Amino acid sequence: MTADWSKIEALPATKLTDLFAADSERLSKLSLDVAGIHFDWSKTHLTTDMVTAFEEMAKAQDLSGKRQALFSGEVVNVTEGRAVEHTAERGEGKPESVAIAQASHARMRTLIDAIEAEALGPVRHILHVGIGGSALGPQLLVDALGRDDKRYDVAIVANVDGVALEDVFAKFDPAATLLVVASKTFTTTETLMNAESVLQWMTEHNVEDPYGRVIALTASPEKAMEWGVDETRILPFAESVGGRYSLWSTIGFPAAIALGWDRFEELLEGAAEMDRHFRLSALHENAPALAAFADLYYTQIRHAETRAPFAYDERLRLLPSYLQQLEMESNGKSVTVDGQPLGRPSAAITWGGVGTEAQHAVFQLLHQGTHLVPVEFIAVIEPGDTLPEEHHRALLLNAFAQGAALMAGKQVEDPARSYSGDRPSSTLLLDDLDARTLGALIAFYEHRVFVNGVLLGINSFDQFGVELGKEMAKAAEKGGQTFDPSTDDLIKRAFG
Repeated sequence: MTADWSKIEALPATKLTDLFAADSERLSKLSLDVAGIHFDWSKTHLTTDMVTAFEEMAKAQDLSGKRQALFSGEVVNVTEGRAVEHTAERGEGKPESVAIAQASHARMRTLIDAIEAEALGPVRHILHVGIGGSALGPQLLVDALGRDDKRYDVAIVANVDGVALEDVFAKFDPAATLLVVASKTFTTTETLMNAESVLQWMTEHNVEDPYGRVIALTASPEKAMEWGVDETRILPFAESVGGRYSLWSTIGFPAAIALGWDRFEELLEGAAEMDRHFRLSALHENAPALAAFADLYYTQIRHAETRAPFAYDERLRLLPSYLQQLEMESNGKSVTVDGQPLGRPSAAITWGGVGTEAQHAVFQLLHQGTHLVPVEFIAVIEPGDTLPEEHHRALLLNAFAQGAALMAGKQVEDPARSYSGDRPSSTLLLDDLDARTLGALIAFYEHRVFVNGVLLGINSFDQFGVELGKEMAKAAEKGGQTFDPSTDDLIKRAFG
């Protein structure tokens, strides 16, 4: 069913400063505190009337029913005929699926205990090869939470460019390295090529039984066994867990072993808290829903083509990259769930960076450029460093001041020095960056994507758009394939 946008389109486009002036309770109406995170949408153009209109649209699109289907393990990914059960990995879902996830986690913990007891020999280094969701999620977790006390050296390699692997080879001792191969299908070309090169590196350095030092993370255990991994070192996860939603499953192995099992469980518990909030809260006080309403207002009504999250915390430097895949692979679609043309913008292009360095790189465009770019500031109250407090104070004040400046602007006689203002931003302020809060934060973004997809009438859980280029690359590798004149010329120039 196509959503009716007429009520939202008819609402006035009031300036942000005027919205604050007209409603003394605006801040309280458009802010929430959930799972150790303060959400503030008051500097977006959301209004009570707009939220009500979006709630009506959500009812018409049966968001409540689709949300229930998601958590009940019904078929939600209609184009592939699958349930979508990443929430079961954190204990919120169909009981049978939750039990399977818990058994997989228990198997993972048992294997970690064996590794720590040196059942696979001495291990100091974890070399994880995967791509897409099999790399971005674990990499974010280890980088955000494992800077001070990770128990192993962890390298996560996604790029098939050999430079990426050789950088790791220069740092790791092959005799003390555990190879982790993460692939849902265990057929991913780039991942298996990288894994074979790691095994060759081990063999060249006289490591006895390199295959005995391989862990496989996959939804296709039989494929991993065919490749050469012993069944006892295969950590399966459910086929109904999508790649970009899989860090909660055994794909999170490098984080679980590097950070310790207690912190991995805290990550799951934080995500489950956000799951319950999303499932049980009314939409006008529901963090993922309100965020999606703002997203949709800017893409559909104001025609904003991009949105930009900026992490004002070095530990979250990988979050914008993680969100790029989560948001654009999920909602970068041009057809509806029933195969009809979407006929309107889909997901915004997600880009961003790290404050404060981004202020000296891209904020010129955000403040004075011709593009409307909704900005999201993500910051943490508790510092992650032990330096004098003025470092963290300056960091936070810069984040808050940038949001204020985007909204207020500044008018002077010189046009080159004027700021138009009325530029929207939202702020997510975490109490602390610990495993529980990070879990809640990532789950918030997952559910936000889901709400966006439902209201647009698209399937957020397939990703056929990634396949065509890969198929053509395989055809080029086999040879004898004719492409367009430009591509044929490039291949000839590169390979003769």
